[in-house]
Amino acid sequence: MLVAAAVCPCPPLLVPEVAAGAAPELDAARAACTDALGVLAAARPDVLVVVGPAEQSGRGNHAEGARGSFRGFGVDVDVRLGRDIDARLGRDTGDAAEYTLPPSLSVAAWLLARTGWSYAPIEGLGVGEPLAAERCTEVGRDVAARAGRVALLVMGDASACRTLKAPGYLDERAAPFDAEVARALGAADVAALEALDAELAYELKASGRAPWQVLAGAAEGAGLGGQLLYEAAPYGVGYVVAAWS
Repeated sequence: MLVAAAVCPCPPLLVPEVAAGAAPELDAARAACTDALGVLAAARPDVLVVVGPAEQSGRGNHAEGARGSFRGFGVDVDVRLGRDIDARLGRDTGDAAEYTLPPSLSVAAWLLARTGWSYAPIEGLGVGEPLAAERCTEVGRDVAARAGRVALLVMGDASACRTLKAPGYLDERAAPFDAEVARALGAADVAALEALDAELAYELKASGRAPWQVLAGAAEGAGLGGQLLYEAAPYGVGYVVAAWS
């Protein structure tokens, strides 16, 4: 059963080394993410499932200890999703271990390491943008059934079309879409999240649509309340942080 959830954006710029000190606009987002993770810790879950958008190679399940890297963004920063299981079992993988985490889960791994997560085992799940809403909610229900007390860390960005310089250029539909997403996430409005228009989200380059709908499926019947901790679009991309408990 889902007992808590944190929703965070997933731009690699959240990692200071990637930003090279040039993204002070994200300091407030980082602080909000820390607060949201505190809500997860306070819920004392049996397992934490991290869900984020992924391209084809990163979709599916990722075990605790899976490795990610920001080398593709020009910095020598590697991360692990929770504890290093191989090291605990005495297995030496050396430099041969693969970097399997998609960027969204690598950002999540960095956030968890930054806050010293040690409260429950971690599992990762990469979901693809094309995943239909109905399938997302089914996946969410399955995730919620994994343990008696399940917490979710849900990674994903809102639209990338808020300004002329945004990755997707300016689209006048973006601001209303993001406003509804922020309202739904802040209110823990499961029905509104399930009703998000997948085609519109795709056109607005909103990477969080599928993960948010996984959250909606997991939260069905859980009776959680929400709190919006942050909402902004500093680079023309909508970033939202929320906590459910």
